[in-house]
Amino acid sequence: MNPGQLEESQHVARREAAPFVLIAAGADVLLAVLSLWRGWELFGASDWWVWLVLAAPAVVLALVFRAGLGGLGVSSEHRREFAVVLLTLLTAANFTGIALLVGSLLTGGKTTGGQLLASAGVVLLVNVITFGLVFWEVDSGGPIRRALADKRATPDFQFPQDENPQLAAPDWRPALSDYVYIAVTNSIAFSPTDAMPLTHRAKLFMGIESLMAATTVLLVAARAVNILQS
Repeated sequence: MNPGQLEESQHVARREAAPFVLIAAGADVLLAVLSLWRGWELFGASDWWVWLVLAAPAVVLALVFRAGLGGLGVSSEHRREFAVVLLTLLTAANFTGIALLVGSLLTGGKTTGGQLLASAGVVLLVNVITFGLVFWEVDSGGPIRRALADKRATPDFQFPQDENPQLAAPDWRPALSDYVYIAVTNSIAFSPTDAMPLTHRAKLFMGIESLMAATTVLLVAARAVNILQS
């Protein structure tokens, strides 16, 4: 292992993961502000605060990442477990946002076209950020274990560089941006594009992300058809 690899991995949590997850929190907060300003409703008046509640796991997760990944002892494992729990809550929160939009449309709520576009955009953004971080935390046991390993053994994702090492830089290791790219392409194509999932959990997470993204896109499409027909 490169002596600086572990230190670099710990800095990534502070310099990249923490600001990245704050974007997700900021998107939900911005949607709450827009909902309050524009008078957007899901099921009734003054339910704009729901988006603030959904942003809470992202805020706490940003604080966890800002504290770093921990050392080599038990604290790093506990911190990772806490991060996994928060990522699960963030996924559940985003799923709740989708469910609220679906419920509002099915029950004849006052969801406007602009509100649906803004809400769907936020949901898709948070979905990509959440699962990019999920893939980053899951692959090969997480960033700390990947940094400590001499090579990529039993990975959850197979990158093109794994199959063709001659195309990669010496001692290449996937970065957070690589996992975010998987999340972006998976949310658009609803299938693997750049990296292939190798384990059951990787396939499960990619499947969940695809279903959430597909549901959101179908919501916007259905609303667009409704507007055109009217």
